[in-house]
Amino acid sequence: MTTHFVDKAHVRRSFARAASSYDAVAVLQRELSDRLIERLDVVRLQPQRVLDLGCGTGHALTALQRRYPKAQHLALDVAHPMLLQARRRGRWWRRPLCICGDAELLPLAPATVDLIVSNATLQWCDLPLALAECRRVLRPGGLLMFTTFGRGTLSELRQAWAQVDGYPHVSPFLDLHDVGDALVQARFADPVIDVERLTLTYQRLRDLMVDLKTLGAHNATPDRARGLTGRTRMMAVEQAYEFHRHAGDLPASYEVIYGHAWAPEPAATSRQQFVRFPD
Repeated sequence: MTTHFVDKAHVRRSFARAASSYDAVAVLQRELSDRLIERLDVVRLQPQRVLDLGCGTGHALTALQRRYPKAQHLALDVAHPMLLQARRRGRWWRRPLCICGDAELLPLAPATVDLIVSNATLQWCDLPLALAECRRVLRPGGLLMFTTFGRGTLSELRQAWAQVDGYPHVSPFLDLHDVGDALVQARFADPVIDVERLTLTYQRLRDLMVDLKTLGAHNATPDRARGLTGRTRMMAVEQAYEFHRHAGDLPASYEVIYGHAWAPEPAATSRQQFVRFPD
């Protein structure tokens, strides 16, 4: 499968700086979180321990605590200031256990979690590593449910920048088939993935770019352009983006990949069987 790399230190710093402003613009992220949680309606699972992987400010935690009131809830994020926001969710006696850690190296013992929910996080990870860690910490019969962004995400912005210079200005996203392959490679059982395409609209390109900055969703490619974007280049990008204007609005496309898969139950120990052939 193809893979991509992101500057994890840059990701951590970006989301740490965005923690206090994130909720003001995270409209899409909250919607995806709600849609992901709704998919648990058809799941027959009563988890003892639930992990919100990449919890951000903790929007999903409230719904997860309401759905599974008897479970222990863990909130993990790579950015400590995000956890400070998430820590405020719920009543004082039901606050989640917050853990600052990396999805690629979970600070959890093997087979200790029954349900992992991850919303709009895995695109910032080395996907095979993160899925292998999810598989490791899930108990047999445990469930992973997630959303991530596919290759068509922010395609208009990527195309506009490509007309201006040769640097990558949008973080890379994996193909739908790569996500499926990674689930199989991590030895999950019964993986299911599907895709949904959503579009946000803006009057100006600068409004989109302000939203991305406020979210902390900066370009995290290691070979990204460094330094400030000059006024001339910014105007060139805005002009290139105008090609996509439709009905008075500028679209920002998101290819949302939903996935779920199970940690397989241990194979039943089979008794040796002997077949006797006549002499």
